[in-house]
Amino acid sequence: MYAYNQQREIRTLHVVPQKRVVRRRIQPKKIRVKKVNPIIALFRFMVVSAFLAAFAVIVFPVSFHRLVKQVFFFSGIPVKTSYENNMKTQNPIYDTTVNLYTLANPVTKYIHNDLYGNYLLLTPTIQKTHSEVTTMYHTSEMGGLKKQLLNLMAQYPSIKPAIYVWEYDKGQYIDINADKIYPAASIIKLPILVRMFKSIEANQFTIYDEMKMIEQYRSSGSGNLQYSQAGRSYTMDYLAKIMIQDSDNTSTNMIMAKLGGMDDINIGLRDWGISTTYVRTWLPDLNGTNKTTAADIAKILYNLDNPGFLNINSRESIIDYMSHVKNDRLIQAGISDNALFIHKTGDIGTMLGDAGIVFAPNGKKYIVVILANRPYNSPQGKDFIVKASGLIYKAIVG
Repeated sequence: MYAYNQQREIRTLHVVPQKRVVRRRIQPKKIRVKKVNPIIALFRFMVVSAFLAAFAVIVFPVSFHRLVKQVFFFSGIPVKTSYENNMKTQNPIYDTTVNLYTLANPVTKYIHNDLYGNYLLLTPTIQKTHSEVTTMYHTSEMGGLKKQLLNLMAQYPSIKPAIYVWEYDKGQYIDINADKIYPAASIIKLPILVRMFKSIEANQFTIYDEMKMIEQYRSSGSGNLQYSQAGRSYTMDYLAKIMIQDSDNTSTNMIMAKLGGMDDINIGLRDWGISTTYVRTWLPDLNGTNKTTAADIAKILYNLDNPGFLNINSRESIIDYMSHVKNDRLIQAGISDNALFIHKTGDIGTMLGDAGIVFAPNGKKYIVVILANRPYNSPQGKDFIVKASGLIYKAIVG
């Protein structure tokens, strides 16, 4: 029972035989070289050769003269010219110009309110705390006439007008978008004219002073002074006359320059209590940068009779100019032939306007300003103004 079993003590080791690993040699793949058609190879060679030849003949000489030679073989002679071209380098091969004024004043290219010697300037406008003009007194709005004008506007949906009417007897008025800002076009010449006479009254110059027409004043658009010979002299009286009667742009630029530039006009407007009319561009202002409102223009017209604003000599000259405006196809076309109308028109294609004072044969007197935004050169703008003028005249004068 307790016999020792030796067989249990025998441990058997099982040896697993190792397998022999045989490594196979990878044979490299043979690269097949495609045979190129000799005709195609010749064509490619010709294309590459032509490109290199063009680069060597055209591109390299131009880049060499304009870049490499200017940088590494510079032989230009600095020449002092005008302030605009402070350092202009004359080179027999290539000229370079550095505008130091533009580099020093980059903002004036986009924001400016004056021009002197062909340089754009940004100058401050000083405002006074008091007004030199008086304001019309208002009693009641002419409701019946306003309704007629609104009905007329509905017949011209493409025309976006601003209308202001004020009659002297009772102070009744019409206000349709009168405070909305519109492009001023040539109506801006009215405040310029008034500013000129305010300067004359301040003894800055006389109406008989002469001014030479130089190239920087020459302006396209309306007026014939643009075709005159540079260097000719004209009196301020003549320049003001054609500015209003012919709506001459060149004479307008000359008068503004005489006054001291655009900012001088704006200073005058602020002194008069005109807050939303301003000049930002020399004429012609085809983009409508110069702005105004119907109410502002009416306020200026009202103060033409103000002896505390203009003396009698200034008023007589202004009324004389404005009573001979050659464009009689707008408000004047809607009133009686016997009525006197002193006014100023404006037209830049997208805006057509007329503003003035009507003196009826029966003694009635009223201010009327009509500004009309319209599709470019649309004849409906003119039709609307004429019909609106007829309704206003009939309602006030009878």
